[in-house]
Amino acid sequence: MGHLAAETAVIGRRCERAVVTAYRELRDTGNDDLSAFRACTTLYRVHHPEASVQEARRLVAEWIDHHVIRGDKGPTDGCDCD
Repeated sequence: MGHLAAETAVIGRRCERAVVTAYRELRDTGNDDLSAFRACTTLYRVHHPEASVQEARRLVAEWIDHHVIRGDKGPTDGCDCD
């Protein structure tokens, strides 16, 4: 299991794991923060089409801050999915 896979394997929610993985990969390939954030907001809404743009932005920002900026490995608040 690669370094990135090992880091994201502890994230329980599929949508949260997808968002964090996508954000890291987009940033690693040269995309700026805002572009990566917007793409991840869209990705979240693919998983949760019922979510408003504001809700998606809030959760994506929270998850990026938690997992990427602070490097916290604990659970997060968020959606109710698996």
